[in-house]
Amino acid sequence: MFVIHNPTAGRRNTRRLIAVIEALKRLGAPVTLMETRYGGHATLLAREAAASGADMVVAAGGDGTIAETVAGLVGTGARLGVIPLGTANVLAHEFGLPENAAALAAILHGRHDTPLWPGMLTTNAGSKPFIQMVGAGFDAHVVHTIDLRLKRQLGRSAYVYQTLRELRRYHYPQIVVTVDGVEHEAASVIVSKGRLYGGPYMLAPIARPGERGFAVTLFRDGGPLAALRAGAALPRGRLGRLPGVTLLQASRLDITAPAGLPVQADGDPAGLLPLSVHDASEPVLLAVGR
Repeated sequence: MFVIHNPTAGRRNTRRLIAVIEALKRLGAPVTLMETRYGGHATLLAREAAASGADMVVAAGGDGTIAETVAGLVGTGARLGVIPLGTANVLAHEFGLPENAAALAAILHGRHDTPLWPGMLTTNAGSKPFIQMVGAGFDAHVVHTIDLRLKRQLGRSAYVYQTLRELRRYHYPQIVVTVDGVEHEAASVIVSKGRLYGGPYMLAPIARPGERGFAVTLFRDGGPLAALRAGAALPRGRLGRLPGVTLLQASRLDITAPAGLPVQADGDPAGLLPLSVHDASEPVLLAVGR
């Protein structure tokens, strides 16, 4: 079993990683730790591990690290394992992965899998897969402007701080979105593979992460008050009831304007508009509990 890990992670994450690895070794699982050294390195490491015959490659990190690892596994037949060490750990919440080290090790050592079908996005920064969501508009602006040191110190609270800070700075331009050939306009757009957003919060109940296609949430109203209403409704599960919020199903999506607007994928910056989204060629198998 190969475990891909960012060595610059904080002490708390390192302790959690060591606890899971020790639990795996107690189960008799051989573990090889592979350390990333730059952005995108997890993809190369995953590809190397799969080429060496690895049955499972484990991504130890946040949703961005998981997406990088998935990029190296699509089409290889190697299974994906996850040790959630990120800020929001949306995928871990999506599939109910436990926090307990022994319970998580038992899943990684087991043989129960479920399909995870990634999406593919293309912006000015190139093409890459995503596993949970892509955003354009206010949420992407927050992701692009957040202080990474603050993110490491405060975790998820850093996003709340940055959101409040940017409410009046952002200009809320109208975004032109084409969903399966039909044009829409919105102030913000979130394209989801999974149902959850920002951790355990339900955003897109129609999303099916193991199947082709996407859920698209259009926020038609812009401005600070609309953003605050959406932010308050999300943790209470009431986002879909807000006026001006529309949920669609899609097989392909393009956002063409305004050019240069930030894009985020799985909570990390992912270039600038224009954006195209479609499915990856095939799913990967994710180790989950029964």
